[in-house]
Amino acid sequence: MSPDLEFALASREIANEENSLVSRNSRSLWRCLGAVTAGFLILLILLFLVLPIVIIFPMSFGSASYLEFPPRGLTLRWYGQYLSDPDWRAATLFSLKIALATTLLATIIGTLAAIAFVRGSFPGKGLFQAITLSPMIIPHIVIAVAVFLAFAPLNLSGSFLGFLIAHTMLAVPYVVLTVVAALQRFDTTLELAALNCGAGRIRTFFSVVLPNIRVGVASGAVFAFLASFDEATVAFFLSGIEGKTITRKMFEDIDFNLTPVIAAVSVVLTLTSLLVMGALHVFSRNPVPAQR
Repeated sequence: MSPDLEFALASREIANEENSLVSRNSRSLWRCLGAVTAGFLILLILLFLVLPIVIIFPMSFGSASYLEFPPRGLTLRWYGQYLSDPDWRAATLFSLKIALATTLLATIIGTLAAIAFVRGSFPGKGLFQAITLSPMIIPHIVIAVAVFLAFAPLNLSGSFLGFLIAHTMLAVPYVVLTVVAALQRFDTTLELAALNCGAGRIRTFFSVVLPNIRVGVASGAVFAFLASFDEATVAFFLSGIEGKTITRKMFEDIDFNLTPVIAAVSVVLTLTSLLVMGALHVFSRNPVPAQR
């Protein structure tokens, strides 16, 4: 092979390697730019979602008698007014009682339903699952109108029992979903081992099954509490003169008496949600050992 031909081939190989290197560098640059752009867009979306919650905190400390941002002065006046107002206290306590009762009832019903859906085999199982989860799909305004029309003739509107039934119906799907997920990950051989050792069904459930699905049950209970405590649409239709939730009270004050008290109540609701979620996180990180 002549020296000129060898030189030409070597030059071609070098050029190909350079082109390949440039192509790889170009692809790496585009990937880097894509990652930066995606990260920037995600940051903007997060800011869009979180910014209203962040803004409400300083607004609740504003010294003006109306909502403003940024506040010209800082005061705890509106929190004091919220705590001293008997209507606000009554609405808050009423919402707490409903939420706690709903959490207990929805957790029991949802856990039992989840066990039936995972372990059971019966006609119409899929239909029952769809009906159980339907409150998560059907618009709450439709449920609110239907519940109001059904409860009004029974004098359940504005009553504790009426709210308990309606909120339990809305909260059960959250418990079912979380407990079903926990049961599907549960190792059933542990349950069979306990049964083979002579333990009864009830003792096996509380000693073996429940400790292993406790995080799913607790998660469902937390979501049930929040679904009841923060619920506004159904509460707007069911609330009466005596039985009035905190969300209905907020709607009334927004219409007729808009003051920074609304911002203070919003902060209380936000902190309550964060506290409950934080408690769930601590509970999930500190597992309780199974009973022996």
